Parts: sequence; C-alpha cells; structure tokens
Amino acid sequence: MMEFYAETFSESLYKHNEELCGDRVSVIYDPDQTIMVLADGMGSGVRANILATLTGKIISTMLRGGATIDDCVETISKTLPVSSLNGVAYSTFTIITVKTSGEVYMAEFDGPEVIMIRDGILDEPPKTERVIAGKRVLESHFAAEPGDLLVAFSDGVEMAGAGMKLSGDWGHTSIMGFLQSTYQKNMTARDIVRALMDVCNLLYEDDPTDDVTTAAVRILPRKCTHAMVGPASSPDKDQEEVHRLMSAPGKRIVCGGTTSLIVSKVTGQPINVNYDSAVNGIPPTAEIAGTDLVTEGVLTLSSAANLLKRYVTDEVESDVRPDTVTDFSQPDGATQLVKMLVDESTDVLFLLGEATNEAHIGSGAGGTDIELDIKRRNVTDLKELLQKLGKNVRIERY
Repeated sequence: MMEFYAETFSESLYKHNEELCGDRVSVIYDPDQTIMVLADGMGSGVRANILATLTGKIISTMLRGGATIDDCVETISKTLPVSSLNGVAYSTFTIITVKTSGEVYMAEFDGPEVIMIRDGILDEPPKTERVIAGKRVLESHFAAEPGDLLVAFSDGVEMAGAGMKLSGDWGHTSIMGFLQSTYQKNMTARDIVRALMDVCNLLYEDDPTDDVTTAAVRILPRKCTHAMVGPASSPDKDQEEVHRLMSAPGKRIVCGGTTSLIVSKVTGQPINVNYDSAVNGIPPTAEIAGTDLVTEGVLTLSSAANLLKRYVTDEVESDVRPDTVTDFSQPDGATQLVKMLVDESTDVLFLLGEATNEAHIGSGAGGTDIELDIKRRNVTDLKELLQKLGKNVRIERY
C-alpha cells in the first residue's frame, strides 16, 4: 500500500505597524500523520497573536493525543481569554490532518474555505456542517491522491487590494481562479504559497491593512534520497558502499572531493565539474553518471546547514519576507543540496564515512580529526533540521 507524505509551507505578512502577527500556523509531524492548524485571532497585534497561538497549539496538541474535534472546540471555548469590551474570545481556525495511509481530515471554523487542487483542477470534497459548542464547523473526510494540493489562508488574503488596487476586495472566487491558473504539476507547497503571497503583497502595495497568512499542504508519495558523505573508515569498504549508493532507489547525492573520486573510480564514470555553479563562495558542483548531485564536502555542508536553519525557523522579522531569506534558485552546491533534501525527498539516509586524516588531527593527547568532527556535526544538524520538516532521516556510519 502506498504511503503518503504531507509537505507543508506557510508565510505571513504582518499588518502595518504591528510587530506580531495575529495569524499563526502550527504544524506537528508524527510518524503516522501530519497535523496543520491555521488560526486567525480577533483583531491584530499582541492580543490577536495570543489568541491565534493558543488556538493552534491547543488544537494540534489535543488532536495529536487522540482528542476529537468536539473536545478541541469545547476546550478552546473555555480557555481563550475573553475581551473586556465585548465579552468575546475569538479565533477562527482551519485544521488539515493527513495520515500516512492517505486519509485526510479537514475542519474549518469561520475562516475562508480551503481550496483544493487535484490533477490541476479545482476540486472540493464533500463537507458536513456541525454545531460544536455553539460554533458552526465544516468537516470533510476523503482519500488523498498523489499530488493533491490544499491551500488555506486567513481573511487578510481575501481582503487584499480593498480600497487600494481594487475597488472591492480580491475575494474567494478570484483567488480560486488565480491558484488554478498558476498551478503547475511540479510546484511545491512553498511555490504556491509564495505565488499567492506575492499577489497579496502587490495588492496591499507593500503596506498590509490586515494580517495575511497562507498555508499549503501538498500530499506526495514517499521519496527516498541517499547521500554519501566522506570515504569509509577503511578503504576495503569503499567499493561496497559505492555499490550500495548506486543501487539505492530515489535520488543519489555525493558530498566531498575524495568521496567523488572514490565513486568515479568504482563506477568507472568520469567527474565533470560545473564551474558556473561556483557562486556565493561555495566550491563548484560536479556530475557523475548515475548520481543526481555531486558537491564539495565541509564548506558546502556547513553552508547547507546554515541555509536550512534559516528556512526552518519561524522567527522572521515582521518587515522581512521569508523568500528574501532563503532563495532556492541559486546554482551553488549548498542551495541545490538543500533544495533536493527539502523539495525532492521525504526519507533521507546519510551514509557518513568515518575515514580520518592525520593532517587534520588536533595537537595533544587524544586529538581528533577536526574536519571529520565538523562533517559529523553538519550532518547531524541537517538531520535535526530536516526532521523539523517531518522528514524521516537516518545516519549510518561506515
């Protein structure tokens, strides 16, 4: 039976002159499911941020623990702080849960309805309306198909352009048309979110009058990547590990100059260097037939770990859009490594060679190979960061 992976991405624009966003996206990755909650707190600024954060955290944590949507809504109703002005504690929410089996559950309360694209065409699963703790909630259950794209957003997206670029607001129907016309088969969740947010930013003339958030889920079959990093602890193991890499399913990555020479020697395939890829201070990539990416070692891995760290963090300044922080279009080896691990992989196995180099061993008793230590740390950092994105990542030393 096919196993599915839920790729997620979200981005927010803060309301003008606000340092905190009143929308919040919470994502939990478990081995058997991914839970994403988009919450929009009443108003803006600190209070809205608190409402949205509490809503997202409570719902995602309770669902993870096996609670029902009824339990979640009732708990939120009793937990959220109440306004002293109108006596209302209010936050909209959109829930999307995707199990590895392909079972999808959505629950929507008072926000814009989720837009679904299947096979490039707008689609809408059957929905059931229920009233839970006084709130009208729309629920849907359906079986995923590979490539399904679900796009959720706050009402700041629908209101984009009101009184500015447009006589009225943009509206749900126009957004549906935009997403369908923009959609391409190989688009990532990040691609579709940024396309939509670019238009919102344009319509708001870089000065949003409301918090604006888009979150997307792309449902994919699992895809494996094997990355060989460094030569083996004993040369006797090199041939075995190269054959293991070259026979592995999915993407194949080689990191390190010595490692690439070993792969070239064992396979009999030449190394062709891509000198044009030597940008941003990163050594050039290369090509070896049968592999998908060949990079230099320590410098590239260190840069890749730093790039991925910026991509994963949600602590972004209010006046800096995430797409200005991480740009996956650059041709350098670090960027292409991160892009392959993030966009083209759900399961990653790092084959970490343990060879030592006497020239790199530090002085003093018990000195260690400094370069090998850096390499180990970089691979560990990549593993931990990728796991935050819900990837299944392992390291095997040889």
